[in-house]
Amino acid sequence: MGLGSLDVFLRTVRDDLALDLALPDGADTALTDLPGWDSLNLLRLVALLEESGHRVPVHRLLEARSLREVHTLVKEYG
Repeated sequence: MGLGSLDVFLRTVRDDLALDLALPDGADTALTDLPGWDSLNLLRLVALLEESGHRVPVHRLLEARSLREVHTLVKEYG
């Protein structure tokens, strides 16, 4: 699954994690401010990325403050 575009990435995350995420404005919302965001969603995000062929180091994901930053990591690590 290609998550290269921010729009596709946000839609995939919103749909797969069942987040109430405004598109595209939600890209810059702090993860801690996303309705329903918790540590379980972080684990689900890691699984989603790995299932789609994107192996982003977890320690880098923990540093990300928004979905835009996560998407930047996805592009960086391929």
